Amino acid sequence: MKLYTYFRSSAAYRVRIALNMKNVPYESVPVNLLEGEQREAAFGAVNPQRRLPALDLGGPVLIQSPAILEYLDEVYPDPPLLPADALNRAKVRAVAAIVGCDIHPLNNLGPLRYLKRTLGHDQAAVDAWYAHWVRDGFDAIEALIEPGPYAFCTQVTLADLYLVPQVSNARRFNIPLDAYPKILAVDAACAELPAFQDAAPERQPDAVR
Repeated sequence: MKLYTYFRSSAAYRVRIALNMKNVPYESVPVNLLEGEQREAAFGAVNPQRRLPALDLGGPVLIQSPAILEYLDEVYPDPPLLPADALNRAKVRAVAAIVGCDIHPLNNLGPLRYLKRTLGHDQAAVDAWYAHWVRDGFDAIEALIEPGPYAFCTQVTLADLYLVPQVSNARRFNIPLDAYPKILAVDAACAELPAFQDAAPERQPDAVR
């Protein structure tokens, strides 16, 4: 199994955590987004969308982190990434969607480059855009999660897998997080787990030292 990844890709980060949690061995294949390797023909043959992550199962290739995470949870059900009851599953999916649908797409590399290179915004305006959407999403997540110690009680769920990489990105962009004590508590609890530690950007083979 090969995971096409980039150390700073939060979508790939989610999948790395899941693979680690489920003890699924994989080979990391770095694709440098800043250097445009995703646009090269070799990667286009792997993933026509030319985005990360992509998970090569030894023939079939899965793309899009939500689909990959669902696949992993169905094929490797222990430990589960969703609670047993429908109500809590819905709560977890809602928080995951706030990150995956509302924050991340607006703050991904492509939109940020478009704001700067095509629309002509300066870096300060781009940074303000980034911070606005993080705060907008984190305000909602802070109200929704129920730390105990993870986003929803004692079980790590998809909510944590989405939230931790987004917290990492927020710190990288120097966004103050003092207003989000529950989010910070969840992030700290997850940081104690080897599955999260080993998936962290700075632990990846392509990390910039």
